[in-house]
Amino acid sequence: MYGVRLKHHGWGRSLVSLFLCLVLVAGRMMVGVPTAKAMTIGEEREIGQKLLYKIRTRFHLLDDPDISQYMNHLGREILAVAGPQYFKYHFFVVQSDQFNAFAAPAGLVFFYTGLIETMKTEDELVSVMAHEIGHVVSRHIASGSEKNAKVGAISMALGMASLALGDPALAQGLFTGFVAAGQAVDLHFSREDEEQADRLSFDWMNKLHRNPEAMVDMLKTMRRISRYSMGHVPPYLQTHPNPEARLDYVQSLITLQNARGKKNHYIKTDNFAFLRMKSRVFVAGNDPQKARIYFTNSLASSKNREQSAMATYGLALLEAQGLNFKKALADMALVRKQYPDRSILEVDAGVMYLDSGNLDRAYILLSQAADRDPDDMYAAVNLARVLEKKGEIKAAEKLYDKVARAMPEYAKVYYDLGRIKEKEGMTGTSYFYLGKYYLYEGKIKFAGHYLNQSKDNKSVPAPLRKEAKKLLKQLEKLKLL
Repeated sequence: MYGVRLKHHGWGRSLVSLFLCLVLVAGRMMVGVPTAKAMTIGEEREIGQKLLYKIRTRFHLLDDPDISQYMNHLGREILAVAGPQYFKYHFFVVQSDQFNAFAAPAGLVFFYTGLIETMKTEDELVSVMAHEIGHVVSRHIASGSEKNAKVGAISMALGMASLALGDPALAQGLFTGFVAAGQAVDLHFSREDEEQADRLSFDWMNKLHRNPEAMVDMLKTMRRISRYSMGHVPPYLQTHPNPEARLDYVQSLITLQNARGKKNHYIKTDNFAFLRMKSRVFVAGNDPQKARIYFTNSLASSKNREQSAMATYGLALLEAQGLNFKKALADMALVRKQYPDRSILEVDAGVMYLDSGNLDRAYILLSQAADRDPDDMYAAVNLARVLEKKGEIKAAEKLYDKVARAMPEYAKVYYDLGRIKEKEGMTGTSYFYLGKYYLYEGKIKFAGHYLNQSKDNKSVPAPLRKEAKKLLKQLEKLKLL
């Protein structure tokens, strides 16, 4: 499409227009030195905090350590080249078939499983992630619909979150004192906002030596979905409109870079980690029958060994889900043979042995993985479960605590710790961990109940009582209790 445009209008005219466009964009973009916003950094953090709690009550987040570690590792790669930030970023995967992603206030970035399933490469995921980070870095939501109106900014933040997350009721009751009745709020990013976020994404991908052509591929997917949405526009395309215009803009950036003779050494991306994560997301986000049909068809039509291996991997996950561990492990063995140097597949096999009751084999695989990489929380938490089942409670508790410190918003680990403390007769401490479990599961009333039970209980260690009081104070400040 872009080639036709150049043919009709000529290289000279296109490049002059491009140059003027980029000068204007550059004039707006002082990354890391944002102009005055209608919402302060503190207010944006508070909104992000409350929004995350509300999202947890309405959506299931795929917070398994392997998925969470992968997404946040990619995010940190981008942030390393993006420069100093105002916020601590966190990247979440939401279980939903919607085509959607959303950067909420204060560095919270959400990807829906329905969007991830449309991606073919890790570079496509990075391009969308970088675009969303671009919105946060530029504080587009914080600018508000009226540049100098605090009410407009907060209304936009909450209204856009409600729309982007596909839940119109989400903003109801949030910061009602700020939201003016009947105020008009423009609930989508402007063309200038989108161009700025795309420009940042383009620059960061170049710094990471990732080919920005992946941005073009992702925008073509968006354009196709937009054209065939049958009247139901996905939330992502409502908040991030005009994929056609964005596609033209990104293609122009690539053409200009090539015309200037700027050669960038793009590293060929190893897509194994992405494809493995995508398979896990597909299994978690879909009906098992639908997932089985998808992987079976993918295996039958496979064009290369990688596609065949990933289809087999998905089928192995489904067999394990259906408790057919013999077939699951046989399929996993085929994948491990294809990728003998991928230690994470050893962890996958270890988890299958654990779930099948073969604790000795599970222990061998998981302990080896944990020794190879002490920072691998996927191996650590599953090794802890093996140790607990083998009766080595103190060793298991130590590992669970390590996971909780490394991944403080991983809900399941607090349930595990609470269960151990109950077995040890430490009911008050068990209540503390149950409170945190329910907090990160989005069950705020249960969280409040158990945290209240532990905050003044003298049998609970003082640091935990202090943390319980801090969490309760935070929930009360946010008017969630």
